[in-house]
Amino acid sequence: MKNWKPYLAGVLVVLIWSGWITISRYGVHTRLTPADITLLRYCTAFSVVLPFAVRYPWRKFTLYQYLVVGLGVGFPYTMVSFYGLIEIRAAHAGVLVNGMLPVFGAIAALLYFKQRVSAVCYGAIALIFAANIVMIGGNFFSSEHLLGIVLLLCAAVIYTFHMVGVRLWGFTWKDVFVVVPVVNVALFLPLWFFFPSTGFKVPVPEMVLQATYQGLVVNIVALSCVAYAIRHLGTITVSLFMSFVPVITAIFAWLLLGENLTGQEITGIVGCTGGLLIYSRG
Repeated sequence: MKNWKPYLAGVLVVLIWSGWITISRYGVHTRLTPADITLLRYCTAFSVVLPFAVRYPWRKFTLYQYLVVGLGVGFPYTMVSFYGLIEIRAAHAGVLVNGMLPVFGAIAALLYFKQRVSAVCYGAIALIFAANIVMIGGNFFSSEHLLGIVLLLCAAVIYTFHMVGVRLWGFTWKDVFVVVPVVNVALFLPLWFFFPSTGFKVPVPEMVLQATYQGLVVNIVALSCVAYAIRHLGTITVSLFMSFVPVITAIFAWLLLGENLTGQEITGIVGCTGGLLIYSRG
């Protein structure tokens, strides 16, 4: 029970991240481009954290550390995710980005922290990985989906660097709260002019939806919760929480986007749930 706060933070991240994939999938099929959504995300978050950024002790970490943590969940992650979501359904995208995190997280924890888990826990990770593969089905790995698959797997690798950096260098949720928006506005704002854009000539409600969810709910609330959970639970446990995102994403995509749940996806949901229960027992 002493860890109920970080576990609650992990559950909140799962719900928010599932909504993020669903809303992003919707957003990239409006007139907003991936670059537009990315700029909305970080400029909105930056407007909130600016008063804190002015007083932040920037000598606390090195430039390299700021770049790894800031960009690991920054515009490189969002841009490859958004372009991947143009090609891939929301439920499948959740599998590729978040379903692979337990595998990448376990590898990173072993390499950087010499962290080992029991055979039962490795079995649970394998079960979750297999369940996520079942969710997308064998026909998914075809040439027409190749670009989207590669982009979303790259997003998973990039995000793993963020998790490792937070744990390795001791970033708190307060650090992440300030660092991510500042780093990404400073670096992405000049680059935005070189990416395709509609100049934000879209209905205001669509811009407000993306700015609010991407910039405030995800970039402020969810990332702070991720940093808090990693600090108290470790990268492997948090990556397992994130692996449950495909389950909730599939349900959200079914309810909000009309993406029907298949028998394979339902089987994958059951497998992911079982894997998380086994891991918690191990």
